[in-house]
Amino acid sequence: MEDIYKIILYSAFSGITVFIGGLLSKFYGGGFKTDNSKAELFHFITAFGGGILVAAIALVLVPRGMEKLNLPILMLAFITGAFSVFFIDRKLQKSGNTLSQLLAMLLDFIPEAIALGAIFATDPKTGILLAIFIGLQNLPESFNSFQDLKSNGLSDKKSLIILFFLSFSGILGAIIGYLFLKDLPQVTAFLMVFASGGILYLIFQDIAPNVKLKKSWLPALGANLGFLIGMIGEKLIQ
Repeated sequence: MEDIYKIILYSAFSGITVFIGGLLSKFYGGGFKTDNSKAELFHFITAFGGGILVAAIALVLVPRGMEKLNLPILMLAFITGAFSVFFIDRKLQKSGNTLSQLLAMLLDFIPEAIALGAIFATDPKTGILLAIFIGLQNLPESFNSFQDLKSNGLSDKKSLIILFFLSFSGILGAIIGYLFLKDLPQVTAFLMVFASGGILYLIFQDIAPNVKLKKSWLPALGANLGFLIGMIGEKLIQ
């Protein structure tokens, strides 16, 4: 099978979890007997997604970026990513939107999908690892993104339609990466570090503060589980 078909296959499998997470949120997000158990579930899932995001930064995005970029460019990519998301997040908050989970998902999903396509031809193991990370990250993030979309006034149907089309954006990103960036490793590395800066900002600005739940210690363990799964994925691919 040619690389392009493998890229489409892996990016499709990792992207479809966006829609699956939305479906799970629709049918099971409200199916708990007490508000407390429902709150614990959402906080645990948020923490789990945050743990996987940290794993993606620590194990894939930054290490690969540091291999290819010199220090000034590395710093520029990271700082630019952080401040870009800072301005977007602040604008969303001023407008009254609460779309941090959706923003985090897109900031991780699209750059990593582009990187997946760009590096798959020369480093298929890293490409597969990225596909695993993308799929794992998208599931809890889209679970919460569905609730974010509903809280902003969208119906269940419209929220699912948005997530359905977003699930295919990874295929487009991966193809773009393969066609235009596979021979430009430094550009790919810049993109990965740029995404890292933005994701890290969102983790500590919007995701981590919402994980803590009074008189409940379970949600924080979700972050440990997310990072653990990231380590397992990295080790299995090596």
